[in-house]
Amino acid sequence: MTVTLKRRLAAATALAGAAVLLIAGPASAHVTVQPSSVAKDATDQTFAFRVPDEDDTASTVRVEVDFPLDHPIPSALVAPVPGWTDQIQTTKLATPIHTDDGDITDVVSQIVWTGGQIAPNHYQDFTVDFGALPDNTDQVVFKALQTYSNGNIVRWIDEQKPGQPEPDHPAPVLHLTSAPASSAPSAPSTAAKSSSDATARGLGIAGIVVGVLGAVAGAVLGRRGRGADGSGTSA
Repeated sequence: MTVTLKRRLAAATALAGAAVLLIAGPASAHVTVQPSSVAKDATDQTFAFRVPDEDDTASTVRVEVDFPLDHPIPSALVAPVPGWTDQIQTTKLATPIHTDDGDITDVVSQIVWTGGQIAPNHYQDFTVDFGALPDNTDQVVFKALQTYSNGNIVRWIDEQKPGQPEPDHPAPVLHLTSAPASSAPSAPSTAAKSSSDATARGLGIAGIVVGVLGAVAGAVLGRRGRGADGSGTSA
């Protein structure tokens, strides 16, 4: 095989690989939550709903994110996005959420962004701050609707099933992890405590023995002294 032929084959392979990446790249993009995981007891955390535009000719002109009511999020603050207008919808719960600060009856049910545009092959982050997160679940599943300038609507609402391939339009999911272990000093172990107690008892007993020996020695020396000067013998 000549050098020229080898170079042509290498170039063809590279172009084929680039074509696969161009095809697979947009297909793998979907609406997500960034970051995708956080501790369950986290409060006042900022997240971004990342929305990519996958249409080669149309721009994204409307983004709707629906919040779950089975594991509700009590409050949300929306960061302004230049060119976009946001609107928060709330829903009254049938069963209030009990907190130390009182009962929560109204929760966020939907946020809609309109007025702006996400150009083809670009993405936009829509930032939201959650005051608190549910503590009775391992994940929060949102549902997102993406409307294009040509009227097409992509519904990112499919939930991932365990052991199944990722759906074509997966819903954004925020995973809630166990809270990290406390950094407070740990209590002494039983063995260490027992050893400490045994040492203290040993020192106490040793002190008593030394005291008794000292008293005995003192008494003996006192008797010897009285015998030497005659004060201890009869006339």
